[in-house]
Order: sequence, then structure tokens, then C-alpha cells
Amino acid sequence: MHIHVLGICGTFMGSLAVLAKELGHRVTGSDANVYPPMSAQLQAQGIELMQGYLPEHLEPAPDLVMIGNALSRGNPAVEHVLNRGLPYVSGPQWLADHVLQGRWVLGVAGTHGKTTTSSMLAWVLEHAGMSPGFLIGGVPQNFGISARLGGTDFFVVEADEYDSAFFDKRSKFVHYRPRTAILNNLEYDHADIFPDLAAIQRQFHHLVRTVPGQGLIVRPHAEAAIGEVLQMGCWSPVQTTGEGGQWQARLLSEDGARFEVLFEGQPQGAVDWALSGSHNVANALAALAAARHVGVLPSQGAEALSLFRSVKRRMEKVAEVNGVTLFDDFAHHPTAIATTLDGLRKQVGDAPIIAVLEPRSNSMRLGAHREGLATSVKQADRAIWYAPPSLGWDLNAALAGSEVATEVCDSLEAIIASVKREAQPGTQVVIMSNGGFGGLHGKLAEALG
Repeated sequence: MHIHVLGICGTFMGSLAVLAKELGHRVTGSDANVYPPMSAQLQAQGIELMQGYLPEHLEPAPDLVMIGNALSRGNPAVEHVLNRGLPYVSGPQWLADHVLQGRWVLGVAGTHGKTTTSSMLAWVLEHAGMSPGFLIGGVPQNFGISARLGGTDFFVVEADEYDSAFFDKRSKFVHYRPRTAILNNLEYDHADIFPDLAAIQRQFHHLVRTVPGQGLIVRPHAEAAIGEVLQMGCWSPVQTTGEGGQWQARLLSEDGARFEVLFEGQPQGAVDWALSGSHNVANALAALAAARHVGVLPSQGAEALSLFRSVKRRMEKVAEVNGVTLFDDFAHHPTAIATTLDGLRKQVGDAPIIAVLEPRSNSMRLGAHREGLATSVKQADRAIWYAPPSLGWDLNAALAGSEVATEVCDSLEAIIASVKREAQPGTQVVIMSNGGFGGLHGKLAEALG
């Protein structure tokens, strides 16, 4: 079968393309923006990529068109599909029908940490010899690919609350029917499709409704918004993580690089890894709880996490030039920005930290999180913000009164000049964006060199 994927360079749709290719289909795809790491992964798989959404990309007609949720009515390719009567499907529906059917699905949901926690969980199962399939919204460095079918019934999926397609406004995760579900945390996000937190909680309630009575839900003990979701109805056993929970961590280093795992007060093993930050410790506890549900001893899991290498674009060290270290990070929400910088601060002590940020997500562009931006960077010594002409709201006003030295730039050249002026040997530069940021990482490394 020939499947054409519209929006193929999104992390989710690109991963689906990899799975479809592994199932033996001929896969092609098109996207408005083609950039690594997804473009490189797809080309390595022998998947043909096309720039833009031209109707001629769909000639001769494929057997099926998989449509990503970034596309809507008015898009030339979408209009061509509808006018020609071509068979089409949403990505989550295709995944449910052709990959997840009959498997033990482990779904990882939540506002933050889905990609990292999914990667941890898949690696813990892999290390235990369980050869899981997985689909993750990033590239876990332990695997080097974002998706695979796997060799057993177990399948780990990053379970996103974003909508499925222009013709299916349900959250993606409603399609997945996990037997093991991690609910990491819950905050207001995706302002382009959800009016408020209650609307997101309703979708999470729909997810909870799909978890079997013999399944398991893993949640942070202290997360009030998730507690409210479960009060709407819960029919599955629940295990809790974090302070006051059944799964806890005893820090052996302040930055979270070493910690002991406790389950119901009993030591289960210790993790000594390359990651840092309380958010990653919390992610680890959730992964260990979910892995135990499918038979992995927590001591085995802790041993696996000590070998965990994180995910591309999650505090990924991309260069060290003349003593200046550059990190690439995906953080695009004030909470994620704050926890990422807090973890780095605990790791590097008094070393200077420069945060370079692009408010690129749909919620950011709509200004939904602007009140939290100034305080989100409090662990940095300097914050450089990119304000593209299309932003639509006053970034300078939102950052007024920040306790951190702050600069707003309207070009990459201005950002590079600022970093060059301020950085010295020992400086840590964290570049935060959920997009390609115009190749800033490479340009900055070249400029510093």
C-alpha cells in the first residue's frame, strides 16, 4: 500500500511514517518545514520527502492519506484529498487500528515530560529484554529512532492531549486505550484548541475511562489537577509518585544526578545517571512504576536508568566552543523552562547561564503563558528572547520587571551578537524552542568559534 503523510516532519507524524514503512508500506510525505532531527531520520529510512503541500504530491493518487493535526481546511493538499475523494485517516486512528490493536499499551500523558518519560519507560523495558515497540515525540538516544514496531506485545506510546485532526477534535490519546497509563502532571496549555484547564481535564477523564479495571494509572500524589480528573470517575488501580506517594526518591546529590528509589518505604535500588533536575527524578519514578506493572523489578529498572541517555533536544549538549557549552532544549512552557534551568543550575553551581528563548508554540504565540515568562528564567543570569514580527503581542511588556538581565531581539543575528558579547569560558548557553529556531544552534557555535 502507498501511504502519503501530510505533515510528515512533525515528531508524531514522522514516527507514524517510520512504523508504516516497517509494516511494509511504501511511504511518502510532505511538510511545510523540513528540518532535523526528523527529516534526517525519515531520509535514513528511505522515505521520500516533499517540500510544501502541493496537490501534485498526491499524483498518482496514494492508497491512503494520513493527515496531521497541523493541517486544516483551506490547505491545498487537504482540499485536493477531499475534492478527489481520496481515502484519508488521522494519525492516532491509523496507529490504533494498525499497530496498537491487541497489544499491551503503556501510555504516557501529561503537560510536561511525556517524551522523556516515554523514552525512559521504553529503555527500561528494552534493558529487561522485553523488546517493546514504541512511538515517542522525539529521538531517544538509547535507540536512535523515534518509533519501532518491537518484538513483543508491549508498546510504549507518548499520549498527547492535542487534537487528532481537523475532522476529529478528540485528544490523540483517546484512541490508544492503554492498559498502563502514566498521568505525569496537568497544566493549562494548547490555548489554540482548549479554552481553559477544565476542557483539558475533560479529555484526561475520557482517557481514564479507557483504562481497564485490571490496568494501572500512575500519577503524582500532589498533583491537584489530576486528582480532580480522577474524582470525575476512576475504575482502575492507582499508584502515586513523589512526596507523600508510594514511589519516592531519596536524593543522593542535590541536582538529582544520583538518587535512591523507594516503593512503599522500601529501598528498590539507586540511579546514577547523566540527567539532572527534580522533574527528571519525577519522570523516572513514573517510568519505574509503569515498568513494574508489566513485570520489571524496580532494581532492574534503576539499573537501566543509570544507562539512560535522554532524548535529542532535551537538554542535549550540542557543542562546546572555546569553553562555552551550548545546549538544545525543547522547553516551550514557563513550567518546563523553569524546571530545566533549575536542574542546570544545580548541576553547574555558580557558572554563568544564558537562556535563549523562542516563544514559538501555539499557546505562546497566542500569549497564553506570557505572565509566567519573566519568572520562568530566574535561575539564569541572562535571558535573550526572540520576538519575531509575527508574535502579535508585546514581549517587552510581558518581561518588564524581570529580576534577570533581559534582552529582546528581533533577529538571529542580534541574538548571536549578544551571546558573543556576554559569553566567556565556563558559560552555559541553553537554546529553548519547540522548532528549528532558524538553525541558531549551528550558527551560534560557528560564531563562537
